[in-house]
Amino acid sequence: MSSSPTETGTVDVTMPQMGVSVAEGTVVEWKKQPGDWVERDEIIASISTDKIDTDVEAPASGRVQEILVDVGTTVDVGVVLARIATDAKPGEAHASESASDGTSEADVAMEAPGDAGDLSGDTTDTHAGTAQRGTPEARRSGPRRYSPVVMRIAAEHGIDLEQVPGTGRGGRVRKPDVLAYIESNGGVKEEPPMHIESPYKPDPVPPRKKAAPAAGKPLSRMRQSIGKAMIESLRTAATCTTIIEADLTRIAADRERTGLTWLPYIARATIETLREFPALNATLEGDTHTQYDAVHLGVAVSLGEGGLIVPVIRDAQDLSVEGLGKEIKALARRARDGALSPDDVRGGTFTITNPGGYGSIMATPVINQPQVAILDTEAVVKRPVVVTDEHGNDSIAIRHMTYLCMSWDHRALDGALAAQFLAALRARLEG
Repeated sequence: MSSSPTETGTVDVTMPQMGVSVAEGTVVEWKKQPGDWVERDEIIASISTDKIDTDVEAPASGRVQEILVDVGTTVDVGVVLARIATDAKPGEAHASESASDGTSEADVAMEAPGDAGDLSGDTTDTHAGTAQRGTPEARRSGPRRYSPVVMRIAAEHGIDLEQVPGTGRGGRVRKPDVLAYIESNGGVKEEPPMHIESPYKPDPVPPRKKAAPAAGKPLSRMRQSIGKAMIESLRTAATCTTIIEADLTRIAADRERTGLTWLPYIARATIETLREFPALNATLEGDTHTQYDAVHLGVAVSLGEGGLIVPVIRDAQDLSVEGLGKEIKALARRARDGALSPDDVRGGTFTITNPGGYGSIMATPVINQPQVAILDTEAVVKRPVVVTDEHGNDSIAIRHMTYLCMSWDHRALDGALAAQFLAALRARLEG
């Protein structure tokens, strides 16, 4: 939930922050209207962003004093959506209940706080958007509301959204609905690249036809938001990058048995190494360096033109390699379907990003604030390297090699500790 106190007896309900690159959200439904009683943690509204659809819970019990953002309106994170009068009591009259006649809808609401959505009689003209609070059939019969990403995809493919069946609340059309409609109608849908689906073995990309130069256009709100977050990170952190080479031949052999990608193995070794070096499993906010026992592992997911999001695997230290593989796939699928919740992208203590599937071999990732380090895993390639046997004899062999690139905050760490961490990580991967 997202709220802030104002004057005595009033609490603001604001558009919540849901991930580093989410800058705005759209109100798709109000569960309550002015005059309705609402309990703390009761759902008061539903919102949609380019990446996440979620509910907004009431931060306190009270009576809805006013709604400031209409259904269908897109506003920035932090904007006040509604206000709740916390000094009101169930059954007490309030300003919105002082209608000229003594039998208004609000009077009934006073007698049964919280049940205004069940009123008999025609109240459509009394409260704008009341149809949104009725049965699913009633909501479907009203004007349909669409999130920015749904409208963008529809515009790109020339789709009439009125023809798209919706699977969201009350028949609302969601991103997966539009993509399914495109696919079922013969449209060509390019799967958004996901760093974590197959990090080192990308599917072949068909050649693109050359297009005439397009007219310049401003960056999307999503790209602007990502850019601001990255610039802010570089301004905040004293960013350094340390790189180490690792031999993954042992893991390559085990992958023949498990069928897993490289990422679960690297993630499991990283988690174990973070437990050994807790200074990297940490956040730095101002002058406060907080270290954590549990590893809440963020995994960067590319959504193609939709931007970037970092879902978090909580208590990742409790998962095996196989368990991590399943959790990573599940998060990837939910990210692709726009089904992540706000809690899925909060509270990370360390992040892994792995663009190696595109063939890159070295990078300097930007730290995911307020964390103190981020690990970039690159392409695993077969190379001839010098190997030494137990007798000290050298030979040349073909090995599966990769570079582990870690950016870290020099305010919290020193280069020696970063190098020690990477050396310990390499030892786990090679051992």
